[in-house]
Amino acid sequence: MEKITFEIRKHLGVLKEQKNGWRKELNLVSWNDAPPKYDIRDWDETHEKCSRGITLFDDEMKTLVNLVTEYSENLD
Repeated sequence: MEKITFEIRKHLGVLKEQKNGWRKELNLVSWNDAPPKYDIRDWDETHEKCSRGITLFDDEMKTLVNLVTEYSENLD
């Protein structure tokens, strides 16, 4: 089984910090030397270990932002 490689190209922010030190982060990450994608997942303090997460292409992230914005604007 090939080793999965990653490079965090840009740290965009922390969504939540856990008591155990792990943090749910939004980053631009290149997986296996591919072009970077938006990435949401939990990372340990050293960014050596991570949980399963979700990656999004630019168009998917724009759609997500639009959906959340639209939803937020329609809250009572």
